[in-house]
Amino acid sequence: MTKVLFLILLFGCFAPAVLAQDDYHKYDIYAGYSHNRVDVGDTGGLTSEREGFNGFEVAVKGSVGRYVGLKGDYAFHRKSFSETFEGMTFDIDATLHNLLGGVEIKDNSKETRVKPFAHFLAGFAHAKLDANFAGVSESDTGFAAVIGGGIDIRLGKRADLRIIQFDYNPSRLFDETQHNYRIGVGIVFR
Repeated sequence: MTKVLFLILLFGCFAPAVLAQDDYHKYDIYAGYSHNRVDVGDTGGLTSEREGFNGFEVAVKGSVGRYVGLKGDYAFHRKSFSETFEGMTFDIDATLHNLLGGVEIKDNSKETRVKPFAHFLAGFAHAKLDANFAGVSESDTGFAAVIGGGIDIRLGKRADLRIIQFDYNPSRLFDETQHNYRIGVGIVFR
C-alpha cells in the first residue's frame, strides 16, 4: 500500500513537468519579397492612383503562448520613375520604410502543417522622394499600420513557406492618408 501511495505521489510531482513541455515554437524569423501598391494621390475621379513598389520585409516574432505572439516588422519598398513637368523630364527615386510592432495570432504548434495567421501592427512610415532636377529632395515620417494575414505551410522542423501574405497598410505622410496594400511571399525560420 505504501508503494502505491509513493507511486501516486511521484506521478503527482512529475505531472506538471510533463504537461509543461513545449509543444509550440517560441520564435519565428521571417524574410521575404514584398510588393506594395502605394496610394500616390487623387486622379480626379472616385479612386486614387496607385503605383507598385517592390521591396522586402523582415519580421521577428516571440510567442507568448501557442496562439499569440509579439511581432516586430520592417519593410522597405522602392520605385524609380520619370515625370514630365512643364516640358522637362526628370527621374525620381522614391523609397518607403515601415517599422511596426504588434500582435500576431497563429497556431504555433510544432505539429501543425497549414498555419493561417492574422496580425495587427502599428508604428511609423518614412517616405523619401529624390529628383535629379536641381537636387530636389522631400521626405516625411508619420503613422503607419498593418492589418492583414496569410498562410504558412510547414516545410520541415526549422522552416515554413509563407505562400501568401496580404496586408492593408495605411499611412499618414505629407499631410495625407494613403491607403496602401501589400502582398508578400517568403520563408519563416525557427
